[in-house]
Parts: sequence; structure tokens; C-alpha cells
Amino acid sequence: MTLSKKLLSRDEVVVRHMHTHIKVLLWRFVVEILLLVVGVVASVMAPTSWQPWGLLAIWVAVVVLSVPLLLVPWLQWYTHTYTVTTKRIITRSGIFNRSGHDLPLTRISDIQLDKDVTDRFFGCGTLALQTSSDDPLLLHDVPQVEKVQVEISNLLFDDVQGAIDVDPRS
Repeated sequence: MTLSKKLLSRDEVVVRHMHTHIKVLLWRFVVEILLLVVGVVASVMAPTSWQPWGLLAIWVAVVVLSVPLLLVPWLQWYTHTYTVTTKRIITRSGIFNRSGHDLPLTRISDIQLDKDVTDRFFGCGTLALQTSSDDPLLLHDVPQVEKVQVEISNLLFDDVQGAIDVDPRS
């Protein structure tokens, strides 16, 4: 889900648009695979007298369990985005009820980086964008968090080209 161009000002450029790191769904993928294995084993081991309705019931149960287990969290992950532009940091989240926060770069006074052991393994982390108020904007599970921190720092020092060149692949 990309940020609409109509939400940007005339001379504002998107430096980076990202979702939270996919690690938030990792254990759900593992459980979903186990659920599919259970469905296959149950289908193979089911007595022939269960056919066809017994097999149908097994797979309906697998699908019904998959919706809250994987589909809904994936939609939440997919709709939760962070966007760094040349003028602000934009957060958006929500499937039906959208919420968001826009933080102008001019209000940021400090950028703090936090990475625990699992974050270091996956290459992500949390950015705390401090403003004059004592309530920082926390960006959790930011992929390539060091590059994002450098991009924001470059933007704070009016080095727009340096922010764009941090990651030439994006």
C-alpha cells in the first residue's frame, strides 16, 4: 500500500516508503505451515467413510483457523506503513479505520536507535524521533533501521541528495 501522491506537497519527495519488518509475522507463518501439515495428515489418515464431507470439514476448519491466525495479521502488517519524505515522517495503519501521524522534520530534535538481539538478527529496530514535547514518535520494527536513521539525519541537515543516495536500490 503506497502513499498517494495527492497527500504530498508540490515539492515534497518520498525518500523511503516501508512496512514494518516481516519478522512480526514469522511465527504465524510457522504455525500456518504446521496447520497445513495437520490438514494434510488428517486428510490422508481419515477413514474412507468420511469422504467427501469429512475431508471438506477438515479443510474448512483449516481455512477458518487461517483467517485469524494469518490473514488478519498480514492485512494489519500490510496496511501499517512508514514513509520518510523530504519534509516529514508519515505513519499510517489500520484496515478499516485508518489512523496516522505526520511529524514535520523541523520538529525532530533527536533520533534514537534501539535494537535488541532479535532485531540485530533480522536487521531491523526501533527509531525514537524526539520532539520538543516529551512524547517521542516511536517507529517499531523499521527494516534497515541504520539506513533510515542516516536518511533522516541527512534530511535534518538539509542534505536531500545524501538522504536519497543512502540506499541506491530504493
